[in-house]
Formats: sequence, C-alpha cells, structure tokens
Amino acid sequence: MDLFQALKGSLVFGRNLYKHLDKLGIDYKSLYLDHICFRVASPMEYEAIKSFLLENNQLLVEHQVQGRLIATFKLSSPVLFPDRTIDVLELPAPKVGSPYPTGYEHIEFVWPDQLEQLLELYPHLDWDKKGLSKPINRDLRLALDSSCSVKFHEQSLEQVIAIEKNGKE
Repeated sequence: MDLFQALKGSLVFGRNLYKHLDKLGIDYKSLYLDHICFRVASPMEYEAIKSFLLENNQLLVEHQVQGRLIATFKLSSPVLFPDRTIDVLELPAPKVGSPYPTGYEHIEFVWPDQLEQLLELYPHLDWDKKGLSKPINRDLRLALDSSCSVKFHEQSLEQVIAIEKNGKE
C-alpha cells in the first residue's frame, strides 16, 4: 500500500462514517469537526508518514501517551471530508499488542454542552465512557464498526495542546 495515497482516502472514510451517524440518528451537522485520526500498522509507517507530514505542515506536538508516541499536525492543506475540511490530523504510533490497519480510524467533534447530555439524548447507544474520567478534555467514544469510530469531546485538540504547552512553560 502506498501510505501517502492512503492519506487521500478521507472522502470515502467520511461518507462511510456519516452513513453510520445518520443511521444512528446522531445530529452532527452543526458540530465543529475538530480533527481526524490516521492510524498506522507499524513503527516504520509511523516514521514515514510523520516525515512526509513534516515537509509541509506544522507539528503541534509529539508526546508519549500510554506508552506510544502521538504526533498532532496543523495541516497546510486540509484533509477533504464530505461537506467540510479538517486541518488537524492526529497520528498515533501503533500500540504494542493492539494492531490496527493503516488508514483513517476516527474523527472527533467538539460537543458544545456537557457530555452527559449526549448520554441523555442517545441512551440506546453503546457509549465508551472511559474518557469521562479524564482530568482535561473529557470525551465519549462510539464505535461505528470494526474500522471506525467517532469521539465527542469538550475542547478542540489545538486548545488542549496550547493549555498543556502553557502549563509546562
């Protein structure tokens, strides 16, 4: 697989993801689509995609999260998505023992109210609530199928990165 061609698959990924959200009746159209996550299958692919992205994009941060690196980029040319564009891309290195195929895996929306409101609006859905215990930028995750998911969180990833950087200075 040409990894750089895989980065262009965002429209197909987006149409598939939106079909799932529409089927579930989730009203997402007015929400801010904050960022997209591109997973890789190997450390070598992580380094190759990261190097490719570093050529023309701004690395906002690369840090260790749960034993693996995650790089976040502000893109100079946004990722195309149905009805919008996304200019922040999250690139996690693979976790040992948790294989993922290379490609887009999830998007994250900023939810404008308390996340608990989502649980009240859609109580019939199988929410992953682990992210509600986070001290910063709590989230709710919803697996849509074996290859994609959606997350809803309280702040944009860029805001969280800025807060974390200011706290360390």
